[in-house]
Amino acid sequence: MNINNEVLITVVIPAYNEADSLPELLREIREALKNHNWNAVVIDDGSNDNSWKTISDLSGEYPLKGLRFGANLGKAAALAAGFDQANGQFIATLDADLQDDPAEILPMINIMEKDGLDLISGWKKVRHDPAGKRLPSKIFNRVVGLTTGIHLHDFNCGLKVYRSAAAKTLELYGEMHRYTPVLASRNGFKAGEKTVNHRARKHGHSKYGLARFFRGYTDLITVLFLGRYSYRPLHFFGGIGTLLSLSGFAINMYLSILWLGGESIGRRPLLLMGVLLMLVGFQLISMGLLGEMILRFNPRKPYTITSQTK
Repeated sequence: MNINNEVLITVVIPAYNEADSLPELLREIREALKNHNWNAVVIDDGSNDNSWKTISDLSGEYPLKGLRFGANLGKAAALAAGFDQANGQFIATLDADLQDDPAEILPMINIMEKDGLDLISGWKKVRHDPAGKRLPSKIFNRVVGLTTGIHLHDFNCGLKVYRSAAAKTLELYGEMHRYTPVLASRNGFKAGEKTVNHRARKHGHSKYGLARFFRGYTDLITVLFLGRYSYRPLHFFGGIGTLLSLSGFAINMYLSILWLGGESIGRRPLLLMGVLLMLVGFQLISMGLLGEMILRFNPRKPYTITSQTK
């Protein structure tokens, strides 16, 4: 199956200190998408090299729109800006370091069309990264699959292709770019994956570090919580709060019976535990109620339309 040549493909490229890589990357994109209608959005994520000058120069040679951040805001913010500006029916994302192969874009779109997918993520089955990066990534992918139910081999791959409707629904910040298949699936879109060619880095150095690894796990907690309780916070806080309150109440009732029987309970640690459980339980229930009030006065649509008739 071949993609219609009239279909517009937008390539979104976050770039941080990638002045040496961008000219070659744009040449490869042009070659990969020749005879197809395409454009690109390149986001300079607060680079301190000549990336912005390079982007400005390339915009005169390619169908390219450049965006520049005044500070390094991270890949999620760059992708969010790129998705806002993208106008293609399909939106492909590539890292700017030349490790992602633009030649994979059209085969990924063909698989999307064939299998009815809304998002397809690259799987770097053979990776050209140091072991210190591969092992944490493997653990991360396993944990995300087990906790979210979305079983992909490589959530971290920068090479992904989205239908525009799927990309436009994503709310990206922090390290949320790692979870776009999960977020899209929660919005009702269908995600899949394809084995892709991964290449060794030619220029610069990796921006990966242990700090990003741990930030990714904290954002996983956010994804899990918001995906299940974003529109019903009292179900989460109220459930735990009620359990703790009832446990504290049971303990205090037991101690009250002992006290009525003449036994001294003032020095028993169990009394403190009972009171503490009740207080914490009431606080959690109050937090849930506050969350419900915030939703009531700041309403958001609790649905996503994945397609519609003309």
